[in-house]
Amino acid sequence: MTETTLLQAIESYLTSVAQARSPNTARSYRNAMNAFQLTLNAQGLEPSSTLVNQLDESAIAWFAADLKDYTPATEQLYLTAAAGFFEYLAAERLAEPNLPRLRLLIRQRSRRPGQRLPQFPYNDIVKLLNYANNLASLSTQNDAERCINLRDRAFLLTLADTGLRVHEACALRRGDIDWNEGRALVIGKGDRQAVARFSRRSLQALRDYLSARSALDGASKRPLPSLPLFARHDRGAGKKVKPITTATGRNIVAQRAAEALGESVAGMITPHSLRDYFVTTVLRGSGGNLKLAQELARHRSISITQRYAHLSDDELDRGYSEIFDHTTED
Repeated sequence: MTETTLLQAIESYLTSVAQARSPNTARSYRNAMNAFQLTLNAQGLEPSSTLVNQLDESAIAWFAADLKDYTPATEQLYLTAAAGFFEYLAAERLAEPNLPRLRLLIRQRSRRPGQRLPQFPYNDIVKLLNYANNLASLSTQNDAERCINLRDRAFLLTLADTGLRVHEACALRRGDIDWNEGRALVIGKGDRQAVARFSRRSLQALRDYLSARSALDGASKRPLPSLPLFARHDRGAGKKVKPITTATGRNIVAQRAAEALGESVAGMITPHSLRDYFVTTVLRGSGGNLKLAQELARHRSISITQRYAHLSDDELDRGYSEIFDHTTED
């Protein structure tokens, strides 16, 4: 055990993260550990030659100091990843770090990220969704092109009307949908199981899409419930029914936003913008019911949901306008 180098331990740690967490988390943790290795190098602890038992928790203080040029949110993420590495060393008995001291050093030296209010182009998203609805009526050259249009329509409406995160939507299978109840069981953030509810228009869009690809699904010789809800229809997929990736999901949003709104606006709309739209729509439609919005969006803490309240408070907008824009002149 004592012959394990820091680099070997870091790679083993990142492998364990990749096996247990989402691809996005694994990518973020790798970026964090790359930055941590730069700190170790600067302190004379070259990861490929330094043994793990030569590392102590003081390294977290060095790392925190090196992260001051990053945003507070990134600093917190990277420190969490590095702290996880120390915990991994302890759990695997590769080293014996003082974990209470480690946590104390992080509290003393890290900044608290400020809460940023979500900002997104609500009206542009409404236009995008109207454009998505019209994709079903566009003329196409072949069946694959029609499937792509119907898939993208269903995908955009699903994100907007369910509040699903992009990786959650991409991971859905046909069998996950309860068509009678209009809901699906999903594995959400933190590997928590939750229920996502579907609107009538998103369910109809999904039915139209699945009907258009019925021949492809039938030829797969696989049970229909096991097939991905959103599939690839490019040449690389061939006749196999392969799920779209999260990268493809983001590209769908970017491409259709560019078509609907123009390149200059398209970059402002991401899959998370559609989740922002969902939460805001729930708040506006429910008269500001934070608890309802929290449950439907599957926020762990209601404080996250509260960040959206300012976007849905039409009364404040009207009150401000009445005071400042409709005063009589002296």
